Amino acid sequence: MQRIYEPENLMEGELLQGMLASEGIKAHLVGRDLLGGSGELPVFGLLGLSVDNDEAEYARELITAYNAALPLPGDEPDSFPGTLVC
Repeated sequence: MQRIYEPENLMEGELLQGMLASEGIKAHLVGRDLLGGSGELPVFGLLGLSVDNDEAEYARELITAYNAALPLPGDEPDSFPGTLVC
């Protein structure tokens, strides 16, 4: 197992875990159970996505592509011009 990415929060971690699963990559979200102790533990570096060694490079490529993606023009609603509302 290799730790390939540190998500900013649990929501991003679960989103990326699901994205990787849709590509057939089983990812483990390490540290999710430690978030409840954030007053006692350091805030950064608790969460991490880990995958099998042979899938690490492909998983990194997928996450890099996800982070570089921009919304397509015209995807935003008329009531929020210039803002993509999910």
